[in-house]
Amino acid sequence: MARVKKGVNAHKRHKKILKLAKGFYGQKSKVFKAANPAVMRSLRSAYVGRKNKKREYRRMWIARINAGARMNDISYSRLMDGLKKAGVDINRKMLSEMAIHDPAGFAVLCETAKAALK
Repeated sequence: MARVKKGVNAHKRHKKILKLAKGFYGQKSKVFKAANPAVMRSLRSAYVGRKNKKREYRRMWIARINAGARMNDISYSRLMDGLKKAGVDINRKMLSEMAIHDPAGFAVLCETAKAALK
């Protein structure tokens, strides 16, 4: 059986990691041994960040809806409950956009929710 050397494969792997490490500070962008853990960490952070982004947007939408709802004398939770009971199916992203850009339309939704709660 012939001896297999891993030089070519190792070189490809190192190049791949160093390409991902482009822009990192100092040795982390030049030396494989320093770049490898930095790249692994950055990829893990990017994965987690994509999940956190969804969380943050939802929090922002809820804060905006709550602010708009309180201007119409109703709390966020009662507004959402009222809209659900009234059969109004609209997502939080659109509700927050309405609260900012269409206060009159949002006020109508708030009245609909109040009527459904009585």
